[in-house]
Amino acid sequence: MEEAVRAQILELLKQHRDMSIATLRPDGWPQVTTVGYANVDTTLYFLCGRESQKAANLARDDRVSLTIDHDTPQVMEITGLSMAAHASLVTDPAEAQRALELLLQKYPAQQGVPLPMPKPEDVAVFRVAPVVISLIDYSKGFGHTELVAC
Repeated sequence: MEEAVRAQILELLKQHRDMSIATLRPDGWPQVTTVGYANVDTTLYFLCGRESQKAANLARDDRVSLTIDHDTPQVMEITGLSMAAHASLVTDPAEAQRALELLLQKYPAQQGVPLPMPKPEDVAVFRVAPVVISLIDYSKGFGHTELVAC
């Protein structure tokens, strides 16, 4: 991966903390939900309920598509990421605890009230490993994307 592109991807991951992630339902239709994420390099972590539709979808098929972006006042200011990835359940308690700590750093206490974070055993923590990352940057031209294979 070209270093300038890598730096821009990592900067976008740092600037944001929410992503829209699509999983596949049993009937084949995609299901998109918004979740918070934290990352280590380009590996993302998110959590959800153990009994959630998202967890059930991922137990059946680990393929996901996701986007990370933000609203802009001008169309030519759009920047963001789109990824095709595999999401796997984190089974190592130390890795799950680290993911929760990273999420807490992304969502610090609001107005002096600590954010209640669940324990790793109470939630499903997923590791998202990108296969392809599309870096979207309309400042370089309408619809400009740079495709990066991971």
